[in-house]
Amino acid sequence: MSTDTATVSRPPIPSWLPRLLGFFIAIGPAATDMYLPAFPAVEATFGTASGTAQLTLAAWFAGLGVGQIMQGTLSDRFGRRPPLILGTALFAIATIGCAMAPNLTFLAIARAIAAVGASAGMVIARAMVRDLAQGHQAAILMSRLMLVMGVAPILAPSLGGLILTFFQWRLIFVILAVYGITCSLLAWRVLPETLPPEKRIYLGAREQLARYILIVRERGFITHAAMGGGGTFCMFAYLAGSAPVFIQGFGLSPSGYALVFGLCACGLIAGSQVNARLLPKVGLSRMLTIICRISLGATIILAVLAFSGVHILPVIVAPLIVILSCQGFNNSNSAVGALARHGAHAGSASALMGLFQFSLGATSGLFVGLLTDGTPRGMAALMVFGMLCAVIADRLRPRS
Repeated sequence: MSTDTATVSRPPIPSWLPRLLGFFIAIGPAATDMYLPAFPAVEATFGTASGTAQLTLAAWFAGLGVGQIMQGTLSDRFGRRPPLILGTALFAIATIGCAMAPNLTFLAIARAIAAVGASAGMVIARAMVRDLAQGHQAAILMSRLMLVMGVAPILAPSLGGLILTFFQWRLIFVILAVYGITCSLLAWRVLPETLPPEKRIYLGAREQLARYILIVRERGFITHAAMGGGGTFCMFAYLAGSAPVFIQGFGLSPSGYALVFGLCACGLIAGSQVNARLLPKVGLSRMLTIICRISLGATIILAVLAFSGVHILPVIVAPLIVILSCQGFNNSNSAVGALARHGAHAGSASALMGLFQFSLGATSGLFVGLLTDGTPRGMAALMVFGMLCAVIADRLRPRS
């Protein structure tokens, strides 16, 4: 297993490449967030009970988890570009199926298939960062990538709310399908290959399983992945629970919800950019420890407010902004920490991390659906649990 301790001369990274990678990785949050304001409309269309639309979100997260295992293996074996081209094309085709869904079950299945394709953009973009850089440089590059990725949570719900003002929710999936086609074309025509043939890994099923076991047994990987997973559990509890809380509980319109969601997402972008500036001074390890504890404190405050029956919108939104800002730090730093010693098989390691995180995300989405009551209580309790797990993982991770 490579520890990447040697200094390697690497070619300069084109200034436009992080933005392009961010465009690919943003397919996940865009497809997640754009239809969140449509949950009530989807339930009304299919005549299902409140909270059932969240099952389609859980199916999406499950598909992302399973898909990343597939995409990681394929990208380590065939290079980064071919799986990305085919994966984003699959996303586009399945998303057209979402637009034509006759019932909620079909929509959930189509969303899961679309997620398998979308996972290519998410896992391969992270692996390409690891191909191009390591250490602080990789964390800074990941933060720049997060800037582009962070625009999606701001624009996607706002665009979804605007569409719902004039059109049916099905048009949201048509637009997402166009996004998928655009990603596939850009990967085909513009994206450079970052994994040369001599570095590709050709393994059988048994050998690949052995490699996954080897990665999981590395303490640095599993603890950093657990930190990212706890943050993902927390964030997806917010993603799945925010629409019922703000639309049904606080009575916001879809466009009003999109504004609140966008405000919280601004914190995610700000956090990722401040992270890039502070990393050289604070260091990756110390930054992770500080941010986890701040985020846990903010989730505890949110839970206290929720269970105290506080029903003042700005008071509930304020800790959410802090929590999302912390995720701007945690997302990129935990990924860099998990992949640090796995440069020789970054695709597989990135895929395992994605499987772990999005499986937790799917679980979080299911629990939020069960706990939906129009108040922030269920969402807040799950967010506290996620960050508590992240803090425990931080205590267990190696410091060197």
